[in-house]
Amino acid sequence: MASGGSLRDVLYRDTGSKYAERPTKVTVVGVGAVGTACAYSIMQQDIVSEIAMVDVMADKLAGEVLDMQHGIPFTNNVKIHGSSDYQCTAGSNLCIITAGARQQEGESRLSLVQRNVNIFKHIVPDLVKYSPNTLLLVVSNPVDVLTYVAWKLSGLPRHRVMGSGTNLDTSRFKYLLSERLNVSPRSVHAWILGEHGDTSVAQWSGVTVGGVALKQIKPDFGTDQDAEDFKAIHQQVIDGAMDVIKRKGYTNWAIGLSVAALTRCIFRDQRDVVAMSTPVKGLHGIEVDAYLSLPVVLGRDGISEAIMQPLDDEERMKLQKSAETINSVQQSIKF
Repeated sequence: MASGGSLRDVLYRDTGSKYAERPTKVTVVGVGAVGTACAYSIMQQDIVSEIAMVDVMADKLAGEVLDMQHGIPFTNNVKIHGSSDYQCTAGSNLCIITAGARQQEGESRLSLVQRNVNIFKHIVPDLVKYSPNTLLLVVSNPVDVLTYVAWKLSGLPRHRVMGSGTNLDTSRFKYLLSERLNVSPRSVHAWILGEHGDTSVAQWSGVTVGGVALKQIKPDFGTDQDAEDFKAIHQQVIDGAMDVIKRKGYTNWAIGLSVAALTRCIFRDQRDVVAMSTPVKGLHGIEVDAYLSLPVVLGRDGISEAIMQPLDDEERMKLQKSAETINSVQQSIKF
């Protein structure tokens, strides 16, 4: 065996094929509990070839990157790296923003607004500078307002800026309904619309199991008159994050899995219908400019269509109120 040259020169023989990287790259901004859960979930599911992580806390960032790099042999060969310099994000197909001030126990998502707006001013322009063709997925709270902020700061078309919105709320809704009905959550079709927060709307008129609309066979389903009190499930959904925060200080695993599922949908161009925060002006009688969650079609180019569900009068009114609440917060933002 030849002994000269580098180890690679000795180990390999050129076959004539020229290896060219064709990266599928995602950037995760923020290595707190949510950001690391998102990156870890994406890493585990063989969705992309490269994950870039960014945070101002250099030591924490380096530790999280190293920890995940050491686990790569147990998963798929994904390249993971991190830096406090946004240049490392160059060429990203998708940038996921999880950075921001953490929600404290008892604090509403909307009270976080201006603090996180100021943080976004230092994030969004640099992401777009290095990845002008990227999609932006906002996870930081209050997610609906901050998705609007990210759109304003980015200069990108609206369909390329989206928020995780009620994707996780919808998952909680399906899970809690499935527990009451004793079926798999995958067999429950249900939606939480509007704000990811206190004014969210449970679309009881659209809940189906096996193609059966539950409100058709039980007209009081989800109302105050329902003896089985299914309506209480919506409040459990609203309180879900705070229930977790009270017990462990933060939420991370469920939102990490939610974001990974959205990322997979984008990179594989699945065109799944998912609940996400999207522009809603002109839809369902909404007259104000706001991002809110509706069922949308998601693929490699972002959000291509919003599904126009047949809402009943109460659901439509609540959705319009949710839009007005979000818009009123936006009016107070200082860019």
